Amino acid sequence: MFVYVLFSFIRGSKVGSFNSEYQTLCDFFEILKKDSFCLSFMYFCPVINRFKLHIANKFENFNDQRLLLAFSGGLDSRVLLELLCQAQIKFSVAHCNFDLRADASEADAHFCAQIAEQHQLPFFSKKFDTKSFAKAQQISTQMAARELRYTWFDELKKQEGFTHILTAHHLDDQLETFMINVGRGTGLKGLRGIGTDKILRPLLNFSKDEIEQYAQAHSIEWREDASNAQDTYLRNHLRHHAIPQWKAAQENLLQQVAQTFDHLSLAQEALSVVVDTFKEKHFIEQEDTISIPLDALLELNPRAYYLHALFETYGFSHVADLESLLVAQSGKQLVSSSHRLIRNRGTLLLSPLKSEPQVDEFSWTPTQDLTDPIKLIRADKPLNTANTAVLDKNSLKYPLLLRKSREGDYFFPVGMKGKKKLSKFFKDQKYSTLDKENQWILCSEDQIVWVVGQRVDTRFAANSETLNPLIIRFY
Repeated sequence: MFVYVLFSFIRGSKVGSFNSEYQTLCDFFEILKKDSFCLSFMYFCPVINRFKLHIANKFENFNDQRLLLAFSGGLDSRVLLELLCQAQIKFSVAHCNFDLRADASEADAHFCAQIAEQHQLPFFSKKFDTKSFAKAQQISTQMAARELRYTWFDELKKQEGFTHILTAHHLDDQLETFMINVGRGTGLKGLRGIGTDKILRPLLNFSKDEIEQYAQAHSIEWREDASNAQDTYLRNHLRHHAIPQWKAAQENLLQQVAQTFDHLSLAQEALSVVVDTFKEKHFIEQEDTISIPLDALLELNPRAYYLHALFETYGFSHVADLESLLVAQSGKQLVSSSHRLIRNRGTLLLSPLKSEPQVDEFSWTPTQDLTDPIKLIRADKPLNTANTAVLDKNSLKYPLLLRKSREGDYFFPVGMKGKKKLSKFFKDQKYSTLDKENQWILCSEDQIVWVVGQRVDTRFAANSETLNPLIIRFY
């Protein structure tokens, strides 16, 4: 039976029967994985068969997706395009012209358009001023190109309804990424090499040599980027020097590396279950803030790993800083490129950074309701809640001022004797740093009228002699 299946696999099944033989292919793949000889033998099978098998085993409902191929016209993406066409998979093509190599960039774009036309594939192309963007953002040209590329891909996904982006990263790329990340002191996720998040990479189980041999055997033309021959970037240096020496010293290196990546992926999946379970139990969402109990974090073991796994996706990758925050004074905080993490008594508060400038002060005349940035409405009847202010309108000077707290603020809270510093009031109310920043203060000129949603000032509160009070309700 095994010999029959092996022979059928080597011979190749027709594209039309590919889906019907899905289970047989997957069963065969499992046999190969369990036998080292068979695993080595698999690398001698036709590339198109291995390609179809890899898709059947790794990507669910691949043929039912709306796919967009990132197409540079280089060797890797050129071969991936041909394999997709041979497997009769429907897809579209997108080419980025980064305008970094003058006429060569234009020639690349023209070549990609021709290939798409030859195969009757929907084609998208966009030209970028990459150098200007890099300068404006103060980032490297490589980083600028990457950001421009994936931002445009996301736009195309939304506009055209694509479900996945396909890239032609292969096994050598994955090994290079692994080595780069090792040098950066990465965690387990980085050691896996290239991830599979929202991007599908159907060539990850193929080596660069296999891809080039396939292109030559099938007379496939491609465009060569001259910058790939330079050692300016770390990746190119590894590609031209370190990895070839490693391959020469260790037979079947890439096959062993592929197995290692599989083991790392399984380990990551297992640990992700533990991390996700912790988040479900202890990451308590409160509007746009997540509250995490400190005692639960302090019980984690090994704590360093879990802190990295829990907070790395929010931009906090320095474990020593996270460890320090656990034992810091209340109010201490860490800020990443996207989030802020604050120590607040027995919890950590995680919140996204505001992407737009925030209004901290504006005037308001209560002749009409207010809806932004907070909601205040005029009411006819008072409610006995902190969210309602019943004021003596004759004591107010218009327009009123809505602002955030300032150093030295004080007021005369209803129900208390004398004046009180606003900072002391916040402390007594156990305000977190975020609570203080989000608290609005209603003022008449420079005097506090109402700590909105909390306490009215005695000087402006309506009393038994007030005939026509101003009633404001906060939502």
